[in-house]
Amino acid sequence: MYKYYEINEHGNNIRCKIYYKEKMTAEKAIIYCTGFAGHKDNNAAKEFAEKVLSKYKDVIVLVFNWPAHGDDIKKKLDLNDCDAYLEQVIAALRGFGVQTMYSYATSFGGYLVLKYISEHGNPFRKIALRCPAVDMYDVLTRSIMKNDEYDRIMKGKDVQVGFDRKIIVTRKLLDELKTNDIRQRDYLEEAENILIIHGTADEVVPFDSSRAFAENNVIDFIPVEKADHRFQNPAHRSAANKYTLEFFDMQ
Repeated sequence: MYKYYEINEHGNNIRCKIYYKEKMTAEKAIIYCTGFAGHKDNNAAKEFAEKVLSKYKDVIVLVFNWPAHGDDIKKKLDLNDCDAYLEQVIAALRGFGVQTMYSYATSFGGYLVLKYISEHGNPFRKIALRCPAVDMYDVLTRSIMKNDEYDRIMKGKDVQVGFDRKIIVTRKLLDELKTNDIRQRDYLEEAENILIIHGTADEVVPFDSSRAFAENNVIDFIPVEKADHRFQNPAHRSAANKYTLEFFDMQ
């Protein structure tokens, strides 16, 4: 089962989708963080949540829209807003009575989770990252942007960037991403609680960059042969979900 839920705090309207088995309150929760231009109705998130609920009773899975993503009311993406959204989601889960939290984050969501824990401390027992965009500035400017989009943004224009869905990207956002290069931060103290899963055929986030980040921080790294960025092959998604749940070990 699932239910749509809104968090209205501090002028924000965070739109969530909560998957649950018997009731919307539980002792454990997994926050699923989607990637750039993702949204709360993400099919991979749904598949993952169904897998979780088939194995565990006292767990909920929460997916939410990042600022300016999906049907979020904000028009422009801002890293401070991303931090605020994640913080408010965590607070809401604590209000539900959740005692233990986990995070499963993909791509841009992985970048934001890593940025958050380095600045605010780690509220999660375990974190699994699939194809995390640890070099988000380069990923956005070199892999996601097309044609003259970068030049237009550098000239002060706001440009819609993305895949199936578009996000307004500003010069301010690019400057923030460049300044907040998480590859320059130290995650050694949290390493044992982090797992990175990455497809060897990722066409968006460089496989080698993710592997180097894992090695530098002594983080367990699992390559998935021939998996692309979105893990579109069901067998690849199933493998990633299996590795994640084994790592979480929520018994």
